[in-house]
Amino acid sequence: MAEKKTTGRKTPPRKPTAKPVAAAKPGKPTRAKADEPAKPDLAQVRQQIDGIDQQIQTLIAERARWAHQVGKAKGKLAAAVDYYRPEREAQVLRRVVDRNDGPLADEVLVRLFREVMSACLAQQEPLKIGYLGPEGTFSQQAVHKHFGHSAHGLPLGGIEEVFQEVAAGNADFGVVPVENSGQGTIQVTLDMFLTSPLRICGEVELRVHQYLLSRSGRIEDVERIFGHPQALAQTGGWLRTHLPGVEKLPVSSNAEGARRARQADDSAAIAGESAAVVYGLKKVAGPIEDRSDNTTRFLVIGRQPFPPSGNDRTSLLVFIRDRPGALYGVLEPLARRGISMNRIESRPEHGHKWQYAFFIDVAGHCDESPLKDALDEIGAQGDSVRVLGSYPVAIA
Repeated sequence: MAEKKTTGRKTPPRKPTAKPVAAAKPGKPTRAKADEPAKPDLAQVRQQIDGIDQQIQTLIAERARWAHQVGKAKGKLAAAVDYYRPEREAQVLRRVVDRNDGPLADEVLVRLFREVMSACLAQQEPLKIGYLGPEGTFSQQAVHKHFGHSAHGLPLGGIEEVFQEVAAGNADFGVVPVENSGQGTIQVTLDMFLTSPLRICGEVELRVHQYLLSRSGRIEDVERIFGHPQALAQTGGWLRTHLPGVEKLPVSSNAEGARRARQADDSAAIAGESAAVVYGLKKVAGPIEDRSDNTTRFLVIGRQPFPPSGNDRTSLLVFIRDRPGALYGVLEPLARRGISMNRIESRPEHGHKWQYAFFIDVAGHCDESPLKDALDEIGAQGDSVRVLGSYPVAIA
């Protein structure tokens, strides 16, 4: 009897079958079943997982000890903010993505490593991060995504207050929304940069899912809806279709809307899932955003600039003189050097009627060529160019 060829791959032995194979029906040829691999032994699998968990825990502890050594190598610094290096974190996370061969998604691994770095940094002292509160806002989610859960969040009453607390040193950094993929720019954030000395240190892109939440969980009970103006705009189509006659009341944040909605059965709020948990509300419907790609971009603001990370974006604030071709004179040096422009937006200057400032996002770091050379040329033309910040491009 000829031997079967083997592929070189070890196949686990088959367990003996408990029941005899039934005889084939007359007139029909029997077909041999292909060999099926035996089910893995559950106890063995769990034993392997336990061993891997122990190795992971040992390595995390070792990383934490080395992170503590980094703090010692830097010497005695004034506060936790002095130990934080966003460009270094961005480099570490990009390597995580580059090494990833699955099965976990890039976003999942980035989140895991963020939390490890957050916990290691908090050994010195947790970072204090101001954000648009109260608890349960998308701004709080952006804080967790960028800084991890070991950072200490400071919920504040408005975007202006976030800028004020960071500038005063009461918060190490702040996280503020700047634009939405469907509804455009959050104007109050741009206006704050016209007078604030703060710098942009990072960016966060957060996929936003909006839900209709209420105390009863029944759509037929809803007579009024609380929501941030952006949330009401992002869900306008759904609301017109499903709740056309309901009163819509704008509030300072989605979480504030959730807080108000929990006070009566005939009220509802548009907010995220985290707000439902914080305020004890039920989901009436969702996600209800009109666009499937609904994403909000947040900026991380701080008091100092940071070195290049290798893949950076720079935000500029340009005040141009009123003359023909003034804006062209700003953009041409960028285009000539092949510098990509991601966004441009104008806002009225404070104290100068009919004069405008331009917010421009470009690729690159202000300390590196070719962007550095372009900025020098623009400045030589007599236009005022302020670098709001050069920061790592958002990761996963």
